[in-house]
Amino acid sequence: MNDMTPEGREERRGKLKGLGHARRRVEDARFTQGKGNYIDDINLPGMLFGDFVRSPHAHARITSIDASAALELPGVVAVLTADDLRPLDLHWMPTLAGDKQMVLADGKVLFQGQEVAFVVARDRYVAADAVDLVEIEYEELPVITDPFESLQSDVVLREDLDPEAPGSHGPRRHHNHIFLWEEGDKAATEQAIESSEVVAEEMIYYHRTHPCPLETCGSVASMDKVNGKLTLWGTFQAPHVVRTVASILSGIEEHNIRVISPDIGGGFGNKVGVYPGYVCSIVASIVTGSPVKWVEDRMENLMSTAFARDYWMKGRISATKDGRITALHCHVTADHGAFDACADPTKFPAGFFHICTGSYDIPVAYVAVDGAYTNKAPGGVAYRCSFRVTEAAYMIERMIEVLAIELGMDAAELRARNFIREDQFPYQSALGWEYDSGDYHTAWNKALKAVNYEGLRREQAERVEAFKRGETRKLLGIGLTHFTEIVGAGPMKNCDILGMGMFDSCEIRIHPTGSAIVRLGTISQGQGHATTFAQILASEIGISSDSITVEEGDTDTAPYGLGTYGSRSTPVAGAAAAMAGRKIRAKAQMIAAYLLEVHEDDLEWDVDRFAVKGAQERFKTMAEIAFASYNQAIPGVEPGLEAVSYYDPPNMTYPFGAYICVMEIEVDTGEHEIRQFYALDDCGTRINPMVIEGQVHGGLTEALAIAMGQEIAYDDLGNIKTATLMDFFMPTSWETPTYTTAFTETPSPHHPIGAKGVGESPNVGGVPAFSNAVHDAFRAFGLRHSHMPHDHWRIWKVAHELGLHG
Repeated sequence: MNDMTPEGREERRGKLKGLGHARRRVEDARFTQGKGNYIDDINLPGMLFGDFVRSPHAHARITSIDASAALELPGVVAVLTADDLRPLDLHWMPTLAGDKQMVLADGKVLFQGQEVAFVVARDRYVAADAVDLVEIEYEELPVITDPFESLQSDVVLREDLDPEAPGSHGPRRHHNHIFLWEEGDKAATEQAIESSEVVAEEMIYYHRTHPCPLETCGSVASMDKVNGKLTLWGTFQAPHVVRTVASILSGIEEHNIRVISPDIGGGFGNKVGVYPGYVCSIVASIVTGSPVKWVEDRMENLMSTAFARDYWMKGRISATKDGRITALHCHVTADHGAFDACADPTKFPAGFFHICTGSYDIPVAYVAVDGAYTNKAPGGVAYRCSFRVTEAAYMIERMIEVLAIELGMDAAELRARNFIREDQFPYQSALGWEYDSGDYHTAWNKALKAVNYEGLRREQAERVEAFKRGETRKLLGIGLTHFTEIVGAGPMKNCDILGMGMFDSCEIRIHPTGSAIVRLGTISQGQGHATTFAQILASEIGISSDSITVEEGDTDTAPYGLGTYGSRSTPVAGAAAAMAGRKIRAKAQMIAAYLLEVHEDDLEWDVDRFAVKGAQERFKTMAEIAFASYNQAIPGVEPGLEAVSYYDPPNMTYPFGAYICVMEIEVDTGEHEIRQFYALDDCGTRINPMVIEGQVHGGLTEALAIAMGQEIAYDDLGNIKTATLMDFFMPTSWETPTYTTAFTETPSPHHPIGAKGVGESPNVGGVPAFSNAVHDAFRAFGLRHSHMPHDHWRIWKVAHELGLHG
């Protein structure tokens, strides 16, 4: 076949396995054969093991620590406390949010499970035994687990802070207050609400949950005192940031620190921050001269590493009688736990919560967030979302439902009436964001038609009547959600962490034989980067994705980048890859022009080659060009074919989706059955449909867990009630429904390939869809709102309070 014909071009394009190709994940071959290399697989000669003594109390003063019995246990090498770290100024460390937190408890503890002492031993089981031998005496103090109580209480939680001094985000109005952050026009919003015909109010709680990745957190530190080099392996979602923080804390120059993220068994935001275990393993290696490994167990992960959510959101939304939204007002009380350790951009202490106007053309809005300290574990990470976007989406989607009840209007119609129109993009929101592109009405109508929405409403009405007649004990709920997410952190003008701008990077090296190695500043935790980044470059440089190796996670070889979280890999690192590929192609064009003895402008790019315009039979493939770049002296062109790109995006990207959940609820038991879940996502240009499908399925299942049972719950004494997988809901194949997925494709106009990102979207949209289905099932009986999670007992309780049990 003549490969210059349209058919021939398509065949060549297919061989590249580039953009749009459902390429199998190349990572899976080793993972499915048990050939992954995780933290606990790393074993070094003479390695020691660390384990923590943790506080059983949520708030207590430490009166004494006696480690003598532990030190007498054969195999124990050291027991570190805050007193040992104080001379090194390592007993406290900075958080990503501009606060500071204890590495080891300094004087008192502030949450159950807090790290008090670090035992180092020659065997991990000896270390665990020695933990039980460290004797600590506590003086219990009053415990506060309610953020509203915290902001009124005389009890001072953070005695290390000057109550009169401002925090990192401005003035503090109470000793347990962290910040007040505001966005929007407060006066105009309040005036619009006061003058509106219809106003709906509701307090919406997005409960505390936890990412609970399959692999817990851990690290291996090895300090080579001869050459002054520190090597740190760890479960890091942002290895370069960890290197910078390690340098700041330890005083070791950054070029003498090598941070390596090996295979990571899931992150979901849980592995963005720096934990005491990382710091203690480094200190222990420096002190002992031996490598030190620390790996937490599941209970430690759930009780002490970064949580997610815990937002109390007081919403007010106003509208005209015919359903045109006029204003949105939201006040959030955010429970940050013992320290402000949220992983948010410095400028935005509440992350991107001000995306809370969602998919709707709301003329004026105001949001305020008060952060509060409590006696809970610190954190506040973006659990499969982009910096509090999940909370924002849940708030607006619940408020739309409440407004629909207030108006007596169908919630699908209310949404459609208020969507941002396609011709309004790029759209400037009332809270300051510039949405890049979207076609919400098309997506919404496609979703409604796919599930036969009108038929479902008729069936629901018939079910209600049958229930009232006593013919059935099952109700039908139809959960609607249309969400807009903001991802791709981000533009350096908006986003930084600890002063480091959130750009990202890609380095490409083409070998003489036409294959390539690509290194990026991101790190995969299951997203399939080795597959999809190769596909981006295959389409950009005309080399098959099978011939492109992708490397990440080693700070000695990868260019500096801000890591992987918040669905930023494709919007930022993917763009860096595309731009680096275009640098490669620009140089390749110069080489091809020399080889073909024509001017560069006389060439055009054709899938995998440069061809002479008007004489397509004269061409040079990328493989030929790569070889020539290494063996021919080309005037004005350096040998080799390499490029580096550091990409600072001009804007965020705004993926969106339309989700519909059809749920059956058994009123007498609170049990539910997901009869249908339709998920339509628009993530811009689709790189790999198979990977997208996997991301959507995984994110929806996590959303199911959060909405229907997953919770980090505390009693009044600060004891964690859900610190094991016996109590913390993790869905299995038994609970997971079948998902129907669909898409529309609205490319981002500013992204080099038009991609927007998709990894977080199903969690962002899935939670309100599941929750709205529960609420919708009881709407006919007067339910307005109930708090998540909607486990069987809580659903039963709702039915009981509505008088449905007879």
